[in-house]
Amino acid sequence: MSSHDETWLVRSGLLRSALEQSFNSVLITDAQPGPMGPRIVYANPAFCEMTGYSATELLGQTPRILQGALTSPEVLQTLRECLQADRFFRGSTINYRKDGRPYTVEWNISPVKDEAGVTTHYVSVQQDISAVTEARATSQLLAQALDATQDAVMIANAQGEIEFVNHGFELITGYSRVEALGQNPAMLKSGEHTEAFYGRLWAAIQSGQTFRAVFINRHKQGHLIHCEETVSPIRDAGGAVTHFVSVIRDQTARAHTEQTLREQATRDPLTDLLNRRAGEWQLERAFLAAREGQKPFCLIMADVDHFKAINDTWGHPAGDQVLQRVAAVLRTGVRATDSVVRWGGEEFLLVLPYCEQAAALLQAERLRERVADAEQGEMGRVTVSMGVAELQRGETLANLMERVDQALYQAKHAGRNQVSGG
Repeated sequence: MSSHDETWLVRSGLLRSALEQSFNSVLITDAQPGPMGPRIVYANPAFCEMTGYSATELLGQTPRILQGALTSPEVLQTLRECLQADRFFRGSTINYRKDGRPYTVEWNISPVKDEAGVTTHYVSVQQDISAVTEARATSQLLAQALDATQDAVMIANAQGEIEFVNHGFELITGYSRVEALGQNPAMLKSGEHTEAFYGRLWAAIQSGQTFRAVFINRHKQGHLIHCEETVSPIRDAGGAVTHFVSVIRDQTARAHTEQTLREQATRDPLTDLLNRRAGEWQLERAFLAAREGQKPFCLIMADVDHFKAINDTWGHPAGDQVLQRVAAVLRTGVRATDSVVRWGGEEFLLVLPYCEQAAALLQAERLRERVADAEQGEMGRVTVSMGVAELQRGETLANLMERVDQALYQAKHAGRNQVSGG
């Protein structure tokens, strides 16, 4: 080391103490343009700890001792250009410790000039940012992984503001990241859940528990989406809840499939009316409601006249068409609260809650006329006979069914194509 270098370094004891105790790594080189570049004239303890070299091993060496296969040539070229132009340099690349392990370094280099303005040294302040780089890479990998999943991931802070959504959230809900960030998850509410449901949700997650349920949310386009959702609290080192993470799986298709299967299980495949099993459940439900509420309740039993002759003359496919057309007339001619059941063969049962016998008789007559007026093609006119009965005080359901069946028999016995009250 030259006397000029010694004088330069010991000029200020305070400066040296500051460098020795600095958290950041500090390296000082001369400004000699030799074939291998400037030589190291000082390295503080932090630099030695970062690189694994002792100060003695570093002095007189070129910083190239730290370079290796992954050191960026582009960064080094920019460094050389800055030094040649006497400009400040800042950059980051991979260097290597004495034991060969790579680390990511971020550093800046400043030229040091003498009284005449000539650059005599370079001061480099460096920091090992490997942990930061790895964390950033991990964070990026995590974000990519979250975007790769088809499930939606949403993170909201303790105040209920959405801070993160992945691509799956955009696909499932229709809302973009820009539209979702800063909003409250309540933006997805459909109105299908009670306040008590959301009360159980908040009570669970605020107490540190995970809440799992099927949410019926509303898509940005307005339609309902069925979501299997898990909401979990995130705590800080002190145990305080800081965020909530929701993992959402779209179960809309499954819900629609289950609904279709439920409907198929309760519907007659030929007429699309309630089948007998579903009709019996609807019948019992209406009977109990009428008995407990002491409200009127009527039944209409309808039967296609001469149906066997239709099948024998025109064939079973024609008979099926007749049943479908009669079913359509009955289904479209009743109230939304009424139920129409294919009770068996060519027989239909109409369940009319909150209906007195006089009204039921009028309803039956209108339906009878509509069936008789309906177009049946080459088969000609098709008619139905109907029996009507109203539940009496203290009467059993079995007795009511027997009376409506008897009323139907009377209508047929009297000449068919008519309505009889029981």
